[in-house]
Amino acid sequence: DHHVNYGSGSGLQDRVAFVQNDPSQYDASIRLADLQVSDTGTYQCRVKKNTVAVHEVIVTVQEKPVTPQCWTEGEVIEGSSILLRCYSR
Repeated sequence: DHHVNYGSGSGLQDRVAFVQNDPSQYDASIRLADLQVSDTGTYQCRVKKNTVAVHEVIVTVQEKPVTPQCWTEGEVIEGSSILLRCYSR
């Protein structure tokens, strides 16, 4: 039907668009811009030409890792061992 159903309260209205201007030309692909963790979910593509075809895709958006904090334990002396510790939330 040449439209995207965004679901209720999804916040996708300004971030989803068809890849091609006219999806009736056999490409009903959509582009999700500015992905957010809250976009994780099951998306359904439903195309109707002569018959209806439905395909579901599960999208998992993970958070960008935080830069780790690293430090050494032990005295830095040439030829000796030290321990490098790193931590990230």
